[in-house]
Amino acid sequence: MAMSCFATARESVKYKRDLPPAHFSLKIESFEVLLKLDKYDSGVFNAGGHKWRLSLYPKGNKNDNGSGYISLYLSIDDLKSNETVHVNYKLFVHDKSRNKYLTIQDADEAISCFYGSKTQHGFPRFLSLKEFKKRSNGYLDEKYSCTFGAEVFVIEPDKVKEESFSLIRYPEQNTWHLKIENWKLLVYPKGNEAGRGKSLSVYLEVQGLTEKMQVYAEFNLSVVDQLKGRHQEKKQCMFFWIDFYFCCFYLL
Repeated sequence: MAMSCFATARESVKYKRDLPPAHFSLKIESFEVLLKLDKYDSGVFNAGGHKWRLSLYPKGNKNDNGSGYISLYLSIDDLKSNETVHVNYKLFVHDKSRNKYLTIQDADEAISCFYGSKTQHGFPRFLSLKEFKKRSNGYLDEKYSCTFGAEVFVIEPDKVKEESFSLIRYPEQNTWHLKIENWKLLVYPKGNEAGRGKSLSVYLEVQGLTEKMQVYAEFNLSVVDQLKGRHQEKKQCMFFWIDFYFCCFYLL
Protein backbone atom coordinates (compact mmCIF):
# COMPACT_ATOMS: atom_id res chain seq x y z
CA MET A 1 0.00 0.00 0.00
CA ALA A 2 1.52 3.36 -1.04
CA MET A 3 1.72 6.15 1.53
CA SER A 4 2.82 9.76 1.18
CA CYS A 5 5.11 11.09 3.87
CA PHE A 6 7.49 13.94 4.44
CA ALA A 7 11.16 14.13 5.31
CA THR A 8 11.47 17.93 5.11
CA ALA A 9 10.12 20.84 7.16
CA ARG A 10 6.46 21.82 6.70
CA GLU A 11 3.76 23.83 8.41
CA SER A 12 2.89 23.08 12.03
CA VAL A 13 -0.08 23.83 14.26
CA LYS A 14 -0.19 24.68 17.98
CA TYR A 15 -3.02 24.35 20.46
CA LYS A 16 -3.56 23.63 24.16
CA ARG A 17 -5.36 20.60 25.56
CA ASP A 18 -6.21 19.16 28.98
CA LEU A 19 -4.88 15.62 28.55
CA PRO A 20 -1.19 14.88 29.21
CA PRO A 21 0.90 13.10 26.53
CA ALA A 22 0.04 9.43 26.27
CA HIS A 23 3.49 7.93 25.70
CA PHE A 24 6.28 9.91 27.35
CA SER A 25 6.94 12.80 29.73
CA LEU A 26 10.34 14.37 30.34
CA LYS A 27 10.67 16.44 33.51
CA ILE A 28 13.59 18.86 33.66
CA GLU A 29 14.44 19.70 37.28
CA SER A 30 16.35 22.87 36.36
CA PHE A 31 16.11 24.41 32.92
CA GLU A 32 18.71 26.96 34.04
CA VAL A 33 21.29 24.15 34.35
CA LEU A 34 20.15 22.66 31.04
CA LEU A 35 20.94 25.94 29.29
CA LYS A 36 24.61 25.12 29.77
CA LEU A 37 24.20 22.25 27.28
CA ASP A 38 23.77 22.49 23.53
CA LYS A 39 21.67 19.32 23.35
CA TYR A 40 20.04 16.85 25.70
CA ASP A 41 18.81 13.36 24.70
CA SER A 42 16.20 11.74 26.92
CA GLY A 43 16.13 8.13 27.94
CA VAL A 44 14.49 5.57 25.66
CA PHE A 45 10.71 5.06 25.69
CA ASN A 46 8.54 2.60 23.79
CA ALA A 47 5.62 3.43 21.51
CA GLY A 48 4.10 1.66 18.52
CA GLY A 49 6.54 -1.25 18.72
CA HIS A 50 9.64 0.96 18.45
CA LYS A 51 12.10 2.71 20.75
CA TRP A 52 12.28 6.52 20.78
CA ARG A 53 14.02 9.47 22.43
CA LEU A 54 13.29 13.16 22.76
CA SER A 55 16.15 15.38 21.61
CA LEU A 56 16.05 18.84 23.20
CA TYR A 57 18.14 21.86 22.18
CA PRO A 58 17.54 24.35 25.04
CA LYS A 59 19.21 27.23 23.16
CA GLY A 60 17.94 26.15 19.74
CA ASN A 61 19.42 24.04 16.97
CA LYS A 62 21.52 26.57 15.07
CA ASN A 63 22.02 24.11 12.21
CA ASP A 64 18.24 23.97 11.68
CA ASN A 65 17.43 27.69 11.87
CA GLY A 66 16.41 27.39 15.51
CA SER A 67 18.44 30.17 17.16
CA GLY A 68 16.46 31.97 19.85
CA TYR A 69 14.03 29.07 20.20
CA ILE A 70 13.76 25.79 22.02
CA SER A 71 14.22 23.04 19.42
CA LEU A 72 12.51 19.72 20.16
CA TYR A 73 12.76 16.54 18.09
CA LEU A 74 11.57 12.94 18.10
CA SER A 75 14.38 10.46 17.35
CA ILE A 76 14.02 6.75 16.60
CA ASP A 77 16.46 4.52 18.47
CA ASP A 78 16.01 1.05 16.96
CA LEU A 79 15.68 1.58 13.21
CA LYS A 80 16.74 -1.46 11.20
CA SER A 81 18.61 -1.28 7.91
CA ASN A 82 16.32 -0.76 4.91
CA GLU A 83 13.39 -0.10 7.28
CA THR A 84 10.97 2.80 6.92
CA VAL A 85 8.69 3.74 9.81
CA HIS A 86 5.62 5.91 9.14
CA VAL A 87 4.62 8.06 12.10
CA ASN A 88 2.10 10.65 13.18
CA TYR A 89 3.40 12.36 16.30
CA LYS A 90 2.80 15.26 18.69
CA LEU A 91 5.23 17.06 21.01
CA PHE A 92 4.23 18.85 24.22
CA VAL A 93 5.23 21.28 26.94
CA HIS A 94 3.24 21.62 30.16
CA ASP A 95 1.64 24.94 31.09
CA LYS A 96 1.66 24.44 34.87
CA SER A 97 -0.24 27.62 35.69
CA ARG A 98 -3.31 26.49 33.76
CA ASN A 99 -2.60 22.74 33.88
CA LYS A 100 -2.80 22.49 30.11
CA TYR A 101 -0.43 21.10 27.51
CA LEU A 102 0.81 23.15 24.60
CA THR A 103 0.64 20.67 21.73
CA ILE A 104 2.58 21.01 18.50
CA GLN A 105 2.11 18.77 15.47
CA ASP A 106 2.44 18.87 11.71
CA ALA A 107 -0.41 20.59 9.90
CA ASP A 108 -3.05 18.32 8.34
CA GLU A 109 -1.69 15.48 10.51
CA ALA A 110 1.01 14.81 7.92
CA ILE A 111 2.87 11.51 8.11
CA SER A 112 6.60 11.58 8.87
CA CYS A 113 8.98 8.92 7.55
CA PHE A 114 11.91 7.65 9.58
CA TYR A 115 14.53 5.79 7.52
CA GLY A 116 18.29 5.30 7.15
CA SER A 117 19.40 8.91 6.66
CA LYS A 118 16.43 10.51 8.43
CA THR A 119 16.11 9.27 12.01
CA GLN A 120 14.86 12.51 13.55
CA HIS A 121 11.80 14.71 13.05
CA GLY A 122 10.61 17.68 15.03
CA PHE A 123 10.35 21.42 15.38
CA PRO A 124 13.46 23.64 15.34
CA ARG A 125 11.26 26.54 16.46
CA PHE A 126 9.18 24.64 18.99
CA LEU A 127 8.81 27.67 21.27
CA SER A 128 10.71 30.94 21.53
CA LEU A 129 13.01 31.18 24.54
CA LYS A 130 11.51 34.56 25.37
CA GLU A 131 7.97 33.18 25.57
CA PHE A 132 9.14 30.05 27.37
CA LYS A 133 10.88 32.01 30.12
CA LYS A 134 7.92 34.31 30.83
CA ARG A 135 6.61 33.19 34.21
CA SER A 136 3.09 34.28 33.24
CA ASN A 137 3.03 31.64 30.48
CA GLY A 138 3.38 28.88 33.06
CA TYR A 139 6.05 26.72 31.44
CA LEU A 140 8.64 27.33 34.19
CA ASP A 141 7.83 27.23 37.89
CA GLU A 142 9.68 28.98 40.72
CA LYS A 143 12.35 26.24 40.70
CA TYR A 144 12.86 26.58 36.94
CA SER A 145 11.54 23.06 36.36
CA CYS A 146 9.52 22.18 33.25
CA THR A 147 7.99 19.16 31.54
CA PHE A 148 8.02 18.12 27.88
CA GLY A 149 6.29 15.13 26.30
CA ALA A 150 5.52 13.08 23.22
CA GLU A 151 2.84 10.96 21.59
CA VAL A 152 3.90 8.61 18.81
CA PHE A 153 1.47 6.72 16.56
CA VAL A 154 3.13 4.28 14.19
CA ILE A 155 1.19 3.52 11.01
CA GLU A 156 1.77 0.12 9.45
CA PRO A 157 -0.01 0.13 6.06
CA ASP A 158 0.79 -3.53 5.38
CA LYS A 159 -1.13 -4.59 8.50
CA VAL A 160 -4.31 -2.61 7.91
CA LYS A 161 -7.40 -4.81 7.91
CA GLU A 162 -9.42 -4.30 4.74
CA GLU A 163 -12.95 -5.24 3.80
CA SER A 164 -14.38 -5.27 0.30
CA PHE A 165 -18.08 -4.76 -0.44
CA SER A 166 -19.63 -5.70 -3.78
CA LEU A 167 -23.04 -6.51 -5.19
CA ILE A 168 -24.09 -7.99 -8.50
CA ARG A 169 -26.20 -5.25 -10.08
CA TYR A 170 -27.89 -7.45 -12.65
CA PRO A 171 -27.69 -11.17 -11.79
CA GLU A 172 -27.61 -13.56 -14.72
CA GLN A 173 -30.59 -15.43 -13.28
CA ASN A 174 -33.71 -13.89 -11.84
CA THR A 175 -34.66 -17.04 -9.93
CA TRP A 176 -32.59 -18.52 -7.16
CA HIS A 177 -33.16 -21.94 -5.66
CA LEU A 178 -32.45 -22.05 -1.94
CA LYS A 179 -32.52 -25.03 0.33
CA ILE A 180 -35.59 -24.75 2.49
CA GLU A 181 -33.62 -25.33 5.72
CA ASN A 182 -31.72 -22.07 5.21
CA TRP A 183 -34.84 -19.92 5.56
CA LYS A 184 -37.79 -19.88 7.90
CA LEU A 185 -41.21 -18.32 7.29
CA LEU A 186 -43.12 -17.46 10.46
CA VAL A 187 -46.85 -16.63 10.29
CA TYR A 188 -48.90 -15.16 13.15
CA PRO A 189 -52.61 -15.21 12.09
CA LYS A 190 -53.61 -12.83 14.91
CA GLY A 191 -50.58 -10.62 14.60
CA ASN A 192 -47.42 -10.23 16.64
CA GLU A 193 -45.60 -7.36 18.35
CA ALA A 194 -46.84 -4.04 16.89
CA GLY A 195 -49.35 -5.88 14.71
CA ARG A 196 -50.92 -7.92 17.50
CA GLY A 197 -54.73 -8.00 17.18
CA LYS A 198 -54.67 -5.79 14.08
CA SER A 199 -52.79 -7.61 11.36
CA LEU A 200 -51.54 -10.84 9.94
CA SER A 201 -47.80 -10.87 10.75
CA VAL A 202 -45.34 -12.64 8.45
CA TYR A 203 -41.62 -12.98 9.24
CA LEU A 204 -38.74 -14.14 7.07
CA GLU A 205 -35.69 -15.40 8.95
CA VAL A 206 -32.38 -16.75 7.64
CA GLN A 207 -30.89 -19.84 9.26
CA GLY A 208 -27.37 -21.13 9.77
CA LEU A 209 -25.38 -17.88 9.66
CA THR A 210 -22.21 -17.46 11.66
CA GLU A 211 -21.61 -14.43 13.86
CA LYS A 212 -19.68 -12.40 11.25
CA MET A 213 -21.67 -13.51 8.19
CA GLN A 214 -24.18 -11.36 6.29
CA VAL A 215 -26.49 -12.36 3.44
CA TYR A 216 -28.01 -9.91 0.98
CA ALA A 217 -31.43 -10.96 -0.35
CA GLU A 218 -34.10 -9.59 -2.67
CA PHE A 219 -37.45 -11.22 -1.98
CA ASN A 220 -41.26 -10.99 -2.18
CA LEU A 221 -43.67 -11.82 0.63
CA SER A 222 -47.20 -12.50 -0.62
CA VAL A 223 -50.64 -13.29 0.79
CA VAL A 224 -53.11 -14.79 -1.69
CA ASP A 225 -56.78 -13.68 -1.50
CA GLN A 226 -58.52 -16.88 -2.65
CA LEU A 227 -62.01 -15.30 -2.74
CA LYS A 228 -61.67 -11.85 -4.30
CA GLY A 229 -58.25 -12.08 -5.85
CA ARG A 230 -57.02 -9.00 -3.97
CA HIS A 231 -53.60 -10.38 -3.31
CA GLN A 232 -51.12 -8.45 -1.20
CA GLU A 233 -47.42 -8.46 -1.89
CA LYS A 234 -44.40 -6.68 -0.47
CA LYS A 235 -41.07 -6.51 -2.23
CA GLN A 236 -37.96 -5.92 -0.18
CA CYS A 237 -34.18 -6.08 -0.37
CA MET A 238 -31.91 -6.08 2.67
CA PHE A 239 -29.08 -7.69 4.55
CA PHE A 240 -29.73 -10.53 6.97
CA TRP A 241 -27.42 -11.50 9.80
CA ILE A 242 -27.53 -13.75 12.82
CA ASP A 243 -30.62 -13.22 15.02
CA PHE A 244 -32.11 -10.76 12.51
CA TYR A 245 -35.42 -11.28 10.73
CA PHE A 246 -37.63 -9.21 8.44
CA CYS A 247 -41.23 -8.68 9.49
CA CYS A 248 -44.14 -7.66 7.32
CA PHE A 249 -47.65 -6.80 8.57
CA TYR A 250 -50.80 -7.26 6.50
CA LEU A 251 -54.11 -5.77 7.61
CA LEU A 252 -56.67 -8.38 8.60
